[in-house]
Amino acid sequence: MSTAGVAGAHRGDSLRIAVVNWQCRDNPLAGGAEIHLHEIFGRLAAAGHEVVLLCGGWPGCPPRATLDGIEVHRVGTRQTFPFLARRYWHRHLVQRAFDVVVEDINKVPLFTPTWRLPKLVGLVPHLFGGTAFQELAAPLATAVWLAEKPIPWFYRGHAFEAISESTKEDLVQRGIAAERIRVIFPGIDSQHYTPAPAQRADRPVFAYLGRLKKYKGVDLVLRAFAACEVPEATLEVAGAGEFRAELERLAETLGVASRVRFLGRIDETEKCALLRRAWATVFASPKEGWGITNLEAAASGTPVIASNSPGIRESVKHDETGFLVPHGDVAAMAACMRRLSGERTLVEHLGANARRFAEGFTWANAAKETEAHLREVVGREEGR
Repeated sequence: MSTAGVAGAHRGDSLRIAVVNWQCRDNPLAGGAEIHLHEIFGRLAAAGHEVVLLCGGWPGCPPRATLDGIEVHRVGTRQTFPFLARRYWHRHLVQRAFDVVVEDINKVPLFTPTWRLPKLVGLVPHLFGGTAFQELAAPLATAVWLAEKPIPWFYRGHAFEAISESTKEDLVQRGIAAERIRVIFPGIDSQHYTPAPAQRADRPVFAYLGRLKKYKGVDLVLRAFAACEVPEATLEVAGAGEFRAELERLAETLGVASRVRFLGRIDETEKCALLRRAWATVFASPKEGWGITNLEAAASGTPVIASNSPGIRESVKHDETGFLVPHGDVAAMAACMRRLSGERTLVEHLGANARRFAEGFTWANAAKETEAHLREVVGREEGR
């Protein structure tokens, strides 16, 4: 994470910020929400604000750490954190009199308003809603769905930050007042993710990067790849998850196993190389908060083919930086793959547009807007 970016913050005018999230970025299960958290609040810490993160841990992890200038307190594990967090807060952190608490409402809320926090911001990447039933067993999916239902009641009167207009719309539909929601788009590191046209593969390569979870729609990507019927094309799947074995069996059933490579979890060097050699990334999730991988591809000068789903549609400009297709429409996704496979010049044209689009989103701006929003909340609360 670059530390450049929040101008105007001084030690004498700094905020004391506590962030509550299920995980930190070092957690083996960390994903886009944790990247988002550290990119923004790491910059706020570098600018002189005091930032403390209360999160869950994992077996064998150190209970305390400093990451990106953030003081990290790890309590329990993914399974036990929601039962231990409140007690830890009152025993070890409440006396530090933070100016504001930010709960990253990532998947399941912790209902921090019951912790008696007068200055609170709910940071929402996205909520599962009905998509929980596509990933989880019915009893657990029902529990997640029910846990989200009382958010408007428990968090009433508090401020929210949403990472996309789609997430804001979801919150409004659930009963949160629109005027209490600030949309602050995520950023992208355009110096880390850069185009390299000379590294583009000679033959069509499509890529999926992300968790191998059922709700991510990776099976739709495989079906579309098989249906595009371009024998010289390959599909590279980067990511880990319990859905991998089923996806490998599906590739066999579809007759494309010899042209599909499952890479597993890859590091940043391998990720950049994959984004640069791909002719397009393909993403078929029914709902996301934003689709940060789409921006990583765009910054790398690579088009995106994706479902026209909430959140995702804001990170892809149809016919400009890639293509949006109706979610679940395998034939439409296959047609886009087929078209790009036959038009290398279109790949480069869309990729150049994508790079320009991505350059408009920076973590520095996201951090500045977050800082301004937190100051507003603190001022508004103090002025009651």
